[in-house]
Amino acid sequence: MKPIENYFVPWVKGIPMYVSSHIELAWRQPDLHRMMSNENPWEPSLMVQEAINKYGKLANRYPDQGLVVRSKIADINGVAGPENVMLGNGSSEIFDNIFRCFLQPGEEVIQHTPCFGIYKLRCNILGGKLVSVPMVYKEEQLLFDTNAILAAITDKTKIIVVANPNNPTGNFMAPTDFIRIADKGIPFIIDEAYVEFSGLGKSQVELIKKYKNVLITRTLSKAYGLAGLRFGYALGDKDVIGQISAALFPWNVGTIPMWVALAALEDVEALQKRVNFNNSEVDFIQESLGDVPGLIIFHSHSNYILFDGTDTGKSGDDMVAFALEKGLIFRPQKPMYGRDGWFRLTLGRKEENRMAIDTIREFYTQ
Repeated sequence: MKPIENYFVPWVKGIPMYVSSHIELAWRQPDLHRMMSNENPWEPSLMVQEAINKYGKLANRYPDQGLVVRSKIADINGVAGPENVMLGNGSSEIFDNIFRCFLQPGEEVIQHTPCFGIYKLRCNILGGKLVSVPMVYKEEQLLFDTNAILAAITDKTKIIVVANPNNPTGNFMAPTDFIRIADKGIPFIIDEAYVEFSGLGKSQVELIKKYKNVLITRTLSKAYGLAGLRFGYALGDKDVIGQISAALFPWNVGTIPMWVALAALEDVEALQKRVNFNNSEVDFIQESLGDVPGLIIFHSHSNYILFDGTDTGKSGDDMVAFALEKGLIFRPQKPMYGRDGWFRLTLGRKEENRMAIDTIREFYTQ
């Protein structure tokens, strides 16, 4: 009898379960301030809470296919109708489903790094080959390198994915560069998880009307503040969305998150309040720490800020450890570009952001 381990497909065998250690820590010690996972610091609006209560009473019923919320999403984004929209259990499931539809073992996914870790996770679990194209670190900025992305394309390239704005750098790629990539005809995912912080005018959604190979992904975990309810969606050509949707698990989005998402999308005032607060606090943090010698701050169009303190002579890991001593969970960032001073924080409430400012200043100036 062969051991059970021999039955695992080779590309799955040995891959560990993904665990977010910083999230586990935050749940175990709720007195700590959660400034590490790009969550929204505000609880759901009253309209959303009412929907949670209403549809919680219908949790004994299977959900439908979400035509109402898909129609709302289509309307918000100026696309033809619900057939252009696919729903997912967070945008993470959206990526998983898209990858499964295009990627076979040994084929390639191009990502632009540093970036969101889910692309690597979903590529690896399918036996794909990840091709990481680094951004350019120049003049205290991390810049998109579209020429390098295009140069990385081979006959094995099946997916190109770019986050816009990028996580963790917080900046946008030039619109003309999206066209250059889309023109290649390769399935091209544009991850717009944070676009609402700048407004949908910064979205590349118009590209799906011209390019069948372009897919836009979004989530309600960030600006809408529904990370715990797990709701995401994709926008694309109706035929492409229809084919990818065929691979979805039946009832992949539950009754509660589906109708709560509709309430969140309709609560325009609550969204705008959160966006205005976030953007003003990003500016305040940047201005408050702009005079710390050697500390590079990357201006963010999202709800997180990336820092590089290498030129201070102190490491990012030490900064994160110091913050934890003060009750703040920051996000470490692995060394890159020959520099080890990287770390990131997520915007919190006003008092938390001021605690973060004081902690960062104390660490670098003590």
